[in-house]
Amino acid sequence: MKKINVRFETDTKLDSIDVTVRASEKDIEVSALIDRINSDGGDTIAVTGGNITDVVSASDIVLLTVDGKSVNVITENDRFTARQPLSALENTLDKKRFVRISRYEIINLSKVVRYDFTLSGTLRIELLGGMETWASRRCIPEIRRHLAGKE
Repeated sequence: MKKINVRFETDTKLDSIDVTVRASEKDIEVSALIDRINSDGGDTIAVTGGNITDVVSASDIVLLTVDGKSVNVITENDRFTARQPLSALENTLDKKRFVRISRYEIINLSKVVRYDFTLSGTLRIELLGGMETWASRRCIPEIRRHLAGKE
């Protein structure tokens, strides 16, 4: 994770908040930061971790995956259990940022590092934090629409 320096400047000529993100290049971390700034902050998911109930911001989620009867909410640093089924979470999350890649998984598109379409028609997806997953063939047309910006 890159170091983030925050500075505040007063400009009495402005009637709104103006945010500029400066970096040596626009990489996945910079894009994630911009997405987080642009998000309204309202997307949260109720989760449990051990005996503690909490909420996770949708912008922090990398992957949602079904494990038996529970849904795991995976961030770059933690793993939680959602209090809702995957289908309910899919309906509440921003469809421009989240896409179902299989019957058991939903990914956050802003956390994708690389897509690898193979010759056999499968899709390998590399996520932040070194995570890797595979899309089902049934979901690939929908993923292609998202990548083309038609969703």
